[in-house]
Amino acid sequence: MANLKDLRNSIASVKSTQRITSAMKMVAAAKLRKAQDKAEAARPYAERMERMLSSLAASAAANPESAPPMLAGTGKDDTHLLIVVTSDRGLCGGFNSSITRDVRQRIRTLQADGKTVKLIVVGKKGVSVLRRDHADKIIAAHEEISKPSPNFDGAALVSNAVVDMFAAGEFDICTVIYSRFVSALTQIVTPLQLIPFTAPASEEGDDASENGAAQNSGDGAVYEFEPDEEEILAALLPRNLSVQIFRSMLESFASEQGARMTAMDSASRNAGDMIDNLTTTYNRTRQAAITKELIEIISGAEAL
Repeated sequence: MANLKDLRNSIASVKSTQRITSAMKMVAAAKLRKAQDKAEAARPYAERMERMLSSLAASAAANPESAPPMLAGTGKDDTHLLIVVTSDRGLCGGFNSSITRDVRQRIRTLQADGKTVKLIVVGKKGVSVLRRDHADKIIAAHEEISKPSPNFDGAALVSNAVVDMFAAGEFDICTVIYSRFVSALTQIVTPLQLIPFTAPASEEGDDASENGAAQNSGDGAVYEFEPDEEEILAALLPRNLSVQIFRSMLESFASEQGARMTAMDSASRNAGDMIDNLTTTYNRTRQAAITKELIEIISGAEAL
């Protein structure tokens, strides 16, 4: 049985840890509000960009020979490039492990089909985990480009490298894997194919073409494009790549803060339970020690 001094030290240590986790929870909650606002503000722009490209792609599909390579693809799916977005800091529960677990499963599936896999990892935690088993597949690692929060320059740095690699024929399909923010309690690991561009499933069939010039966006608006669709696609597709990567970084950052807030709240409550148990043990041990001393005093008095 632990002595009273050890129990007092344990209680003091757990209380100190509880103060730290409580402070981290409050900091994460404050960051979550800002991160959630930024992630939600980026969604309409990214979704409208996808909708516009879907409309243009539907028209360009009539003449696939002139379609930009980022839309038409290479015609193969032998080499897959995965962009993995994780966090730079830990203490956020299973946030990073859920992403890396999905990536590992995806790698196993692709390799079982005879595909070649390459990785671009954003975030220090993802780099450290994936280097253990797949160091040979990591061709670029971007750490702390999201500090203090994700910015478009960091996303452009990644997207420019991807565009250069695609132009050099280094991969056939590019997919970004990130954690989509739903709430502080829920984050969903989400894959999004970037190259070749694919229209969102919910938007399929919404766009129509009239005389090759007027496009229905699916929301009642009709657009006329100048210059032609192929030239606009060639300019918009690289821009869309940056936008979607930036969106994934914002969603991942908000998910990270939500996961950290939840994890720190759980840690604080567990610390409280531990303090209660240690205090009960301390009181019982102290009571037993006092009872023992009284018995010794009474026994000594009776012996006299």
